[in-house]
Amino acid sequence: MTAGPLGSYREKRRPGRTPEPIPDNVAVPTKRGRRPTFVIQEHHASSLHWDFRLEHDGVLASWALPKGLPVFPDANHLAVQVEDHPLEYGKFSGTIPKGEYGAGKVSIWDRGRYDCEKWRPREIMVVLHGKRAKGRYVLFPTKGNNWMIHRMDPAPEGVEPLPSRIQPMLATAGQLPPDDGDWAYEFKWDGMRVLIWIDGGRPRAVSRNDKDVTDSFPELRAFGEAMGSRQALLDGELVVLGADGKPSFARLQHRMHASSPASVRNAAASNPVSLVIFDLLHLDGTSLIGLDYDHRRTALEDLDIGASGWAITPSFTSDDGRRVFRTAVDLGMEGVVAKRRTSTYQAGRRSRDWIKVKNQHMREVVIGGFTEGNGSRRGDFGALLLGVPSSTEHRRLTFVGKVGTGFSDRSRAEIASDLKRMVRGTSPFDGRLPTAVDKAVTWVTPKLVGEVRYSELTSDGHLRHPVWRGLRADKAARDVRRES
Repeated sequence: MTAGPLGSYREKRRPGRTPEPIPDNVAVPTKRGRRPTFVIQEHHASSLHWDFRLEHDGVLASWALPKGLPVFPDANHLAVQVEDHPLEYGKFSGTIPKGEYGAGKVSIWDRGRYDCEKWRPREIMVVLHGKRAKGRYVLFPTKGNNWMIHRMDPAPEGVEPLPSRIQPMLATAGQLPPDDGDWAYEFKWDGMRVLIWIDGGRPRAVSRNDKDVTDSFPELRAFGEAMGSRQALLDGELVVLGADGKPSFARLQHRMHASSPASVRNAAASNPVSLVIFDLLHLDGTSLIGLDYDHRRTALEDLDIGASGWAITPSFTSDDGRRVFRTAVDLGMEGVVAKRRTSTYQAGRRSRDWIKVKNQHMREVVIGGFTEGNGSRRGDFGALLLGVPSSTEHRRLTFVGKVGTGFSDRSRAEIASDLKRMVRGTSPFDGRLPTAVDKAVTWVTPKLVGEVRYSELTSDGHLRHPVWRGLRADKAARDVRRES
């Protein structure tokens, strides 16, 4: 290793190959009476991080912060100490070429001066005076080159922590509302509902049944990095587009059931997901849940995000709902969602302020049993018995019909495997089933949720001509509702 204060820095970089400054191997002492400088650089390298640099003894002492500076004093952030950098690096922004050390885009996130209250081998305490980074912080070592950085001051006034858990607002099935200007219209996407937390450039995705699905959708990492240092909570839907450019629920099925790392990689390669965003609930320390739709929508659009893997769904406020619905039908969309423009975000509630209007009859159902297959299906199930949770007791089902068509060989095998582990001795349905239902029924615990398409409802509320669409691993049986 080259000796001198910048020996390690120079050894890792090749002049002429990188735009970074590579000065002589000397330190430049801080002038007396001048506050030392600090800089924080956002670095989109192989892994997004923020480089925290403090002027000290003529160089920039440096740490890599994977999640950036902590905002609240109850959360310490990892700080990995790296080689000292020259003072000239405090003004550097640009792109380090591929193949070079630290390859990726570097931009200045904040810079300014600081007061040094303590600088010891195992404790560094500073007060930052930047535009974005302000307050007292302490750095202390743990193991190896790892340090931690802790905010000693209270969080800045008015800053609210990102909620760790929240349930999505749900729409009520119904008809288009009157065209009185009180409503906005969005396309209804045939996908998987998710809430997305972004913190320190890292995404966390949670499905409607409160399951963390981040690892199942590695495409979201790029979205997290694109958000940079912005801390946000967004509501949206994951969709897989078919060859015709339309959302394909059948192709999404392959992603929803991939679990092992290898199967996730293969599924992502063959059926990549896109993230469609339609609401913003929290941004950079400010909760937006109590704001009306128009204000939340403006804040969402001001994020100015958009790429091949994610987009903000269009919102139509000047068009009447019937025109938007006809457009949705022409585009092969699932329908529209009408949202009252004065409504707040009602977390965990199914509200009449959001009305979903479908262009096809589709319904979520719970599997309560199955009949034996005949002929080539002998040893397999013939049809699934379907229900919706009873209004009085979610553990019991009201029978709505049975479905025996629409299954691919793959989906049939997956469902049969799940059903074998859920067999029980008693019926989960309320009352007696219609005599048309085969008596050779095997009952199962009512946990699996699926979706069917049907032509109409009979007078007693049963599905006419149902066709299976797929399992809904993102939804819990207790959340299925009877729809008129």
